[in-house]
Amino acid sequence: MKSQPLSYDQLLEKVRLLKQDRGFDLSMEEDLSIAVMNLISLEEHFFLTSQKTGKPYYLDLLKQTREIRKQLLARMIDEHEGETWCICKHLLSSTMRIMEVATKLQTDKKMDEAKKMFHTAYEVYSLFWAVRLKLIDLKNVKKSSHPKGPMSYEDIVAKLVDCCKE
Repeated sequence: MKSQPLSYDQLLEKVRLLKQDRGFDLSMEEDLSIAVMNLISLEEHFFLTSQKTGKPYYLDLLKQTREIRKQLLARMIDEHEGETWCICKHLLSSTMRIMEVATKLQTDKKMDEAKKMFHTAYEVYSLFWAVRLKLIDLKNVKKSSHPKGPMSYEDIVAKLVDCCKE
């Protein structure tokens, strides 16, 4: 049975209920998502270092890091369907890599390119949250939002995740 897309008001209500739920700490979830990003990045670095140095010890570190990452991701993605686990992992990994590119562009004083890349990273990170919180049917995600029109995933994250409110 195909689910119907949520209306703007339905999405706002779902966001309100998630924020109200005392059993769901969004600030902690956001911290976990950043930790998972960094662990994925460490896995990549351990792999590359093992290959560049020829030292299998780094593959052991990769394995240990991967187990930690899996445990933390499991805290966030407890129920998944299809490939949502891998989708979330790759969205977080992509977010981290795009942020790295943006930071390098910023360092090279290519501010316009950096700004666009930071925005792209936030779009990908917002899509992670949309999948993670099962807020929207991915087929119905819109790139832009209009008052009382379809909400973008950036709109949802802006309303939902505010790490400064504890």
